[in-house]
Amino acid sequence: MEQNQQNNQNNNNNNNFFNKNPIFVFAIFAFVIIFLFRTFSGDEGMMGENLRGTTQQVGYSELKSLITSKRVNKVYIGQTNIKAQGEANVVYTARKVNDPNLITILDANEIPYSSYNESNAFTDVLFSWIIPPLIFFGIWFLLITRMQKNVGGGILGVGSSKKLVNSEKPKVKFDDVAGVEEAKEEVQEIVDYLKFPDKYLRLGAKIPKGILLVGPPGTGKTLLARAVAGEASVPFFSISASSFIEMFVGVGASRVRDLFETAKKEAPSIVFIDEIDAIGKSRGSSPMGGNDEREQTLNQLLSEMDGFDADKSPVIVIAATNRPEILDAALLRPGRFDRQVLVDKPDFKGRCDILRVHMKNVKLSPDVNVEDIGRLTTGLAGADLENIINEAALLAGRNSKEFIEQKDLVEAVERAIAGLEKKSRRVNQKEKRIVAYHECGHALIAEITKGAKKVSKVSIIPRGLAALGYTLNTPEENKFLMQKHELLAEVDVLLGGRAAEEVFIKEISTGASNDLERATDIIKAMVSMYGMSEVAGLMVLEKQRNTFLAGQTIKDYSDKMAEKLDNYVREVLEEHYKGVLDSLRTYSGAIENMVKALYEEETIEGKKVREIIAEFEANSGLNSRLEPIENEQESQNKDEKSAEI
Repeated sequence: MEQNQQNNQNNNNNNNFFNKNPIFVFAIFAFVIIFLFRTFSGDEGMMGENLRGTTQQVGYSELKSLITSKRVNKVYIGQTNIKAQGEANVVYTARKVNDPNLITILDANEIPYSSYNESNAFTDVLFSWIIPPLIFFGIWFLLITRMQKNVGGGILGVGSSKKLVNSEKPKVKFDDVAGVEEAKEEVQEIVDYLKFPDKYLRLGAKIPKGILLVGPPGTGKTLLARAVAGEASVPFFSISASSFIEMFVGVGASRVRDLFETAKKEAPSIVFIDEIDAIGKSRGSSPMGGNDEREQTLNQLLSEMDGFDADKSPVIVIAATNRPEILDAALLRPGRFDRQVLVDKPDFKGRCDILRVHMKNVKLSPDVNVEDIGRLTTGLAGADLENIINEAALLAGRNSKEFIEQKDLVEAVERAIAGLEKKSRRVNQKEKRIVAYHECGHALIAEITKGAKKVSKVSIIPRGLAALGYTLNTPEENKFLMQKHELLAEVDVLLGGRAAEEVFIKEISTGASNDLERATDIIKAMVSMYGMSEVAGLMVLEKQRNTFLAGQTIKDYSDKMAEKLDNYVREVLEEHYKGVLDSLRTYSGAIENMVKALYEEETIEGKKVREIIAEFEANSGLNSRLEPIENEQESQNKDEKSAEI
């Protein structure tokens, strides 16, 4: 305690004005010295003898009158001034004028005169050659000293990590992390080890030195790492891997050393490195080769993870990435990052749990149904769900509501999926009619095609940057596998919009460009990646580069195979397009009824769409191609029961 008080007192003493502003103080000091030299180095001392008395400034003509009246004893002529010693200890000073008669007047009145040098050799050398360099080097020295003191480590402090590391003791607990139950179980033993290390050490067990959290963006990897530190009540040092990289060689390695030295002093502790792929990229993957700054930083990280004893100074390294496939093999070997934990997007129950966690801090209306929102948000990550709750709160606040209602949450979901509603965008009647038939075509094919996603909502209200309308298809649960007929059903749904324009408008528009692009990509993937055609058989033609990011694929096939692939894609698209056209002509009455409902309400729910189709089938005597509604209700009941469990 006394040592801390003494340190605080020393810090307060060093925190005065002079220590805070050394450059400013030095500049003031230099100015005072120059001013004193200028003040006390008068011209009198430059004449070989002193002029004593009161100095009086006079004009040149008045000085000549004093000379002719012999009221001065001696005259001193300088480069710019003339000084005369007068009676009663008065020194007359006048500006020099180019007057060739002055010397004649002085000789005529027998007044002695001489010249004097107004400058001084000592002061000239001092102020021209000595003081300016001293000021320059003094400021440079203070600047270097100050930067090294504040940042520390290396030239200008670029090798230190103190300013880049966020050190804290998080208050986040496992209860604040939802939707990743399996991942929490994997890291639970880390918490137990940090709390009760003897329980493991007496059995000879060694805790993993490193844990790698992998998964798509926004799934809660950083939050999970903070929760581990919060549950264990240990210091948490977090830094982004990109902070290790600098233009100076060796800086990244120095920062790695500094980070681990700090963590060891606070052991037991947790070091969290976010986006570790910035420095952990596989060595030798660069086409240029060489031992660059990134590789030196990686080498130092590998050395540090080998260099500390987890038993004596337990420092757990947790890293996060969404590109595990590019990490160096030496980084993933046992003894470094011993364990990889998948933090994936949540399922239905996980989404409901995440929504409940984020709903704790907002005011909800009693009519809010979490399960309904969970079904609408299939495929979204935890960060998306948090943003939906916040967006719903903003919408409710904008409308001056006391509570967040169900329709606010639904609107927030639609904003996250389809974009901001553009009620101010004016669409003429011709385009509105095209959009209505286009979206109804999507909706009808989605409902009558086996394996297609069911319709949640159809709208002709513009949203986002370019969408003039949208059909919302949200599956009730995550699908990790898709069968061939489900992929082809998705192609049919995508072609339904353009086909509806051809059947009912009698002319196609540019509105189906994105639909055709997505349909083409699906069929290409069926051939080149999934082996679902006879064109390439079981041979894989494209490899996906990133597991969790929608990155580019690596193509590996000949020009002849590319020609076969193009022909097959075209044939499949044309075949399914003809089938979609036939279905739309058969259900033309249902399309017209849907369009009429859209014109009246602008937005219709999926339930209304199914009712219109079922009514048309009953009136036309057609065999129903709709799945029975009771099956869907049973599926919902099963989901609700599983959520309760």
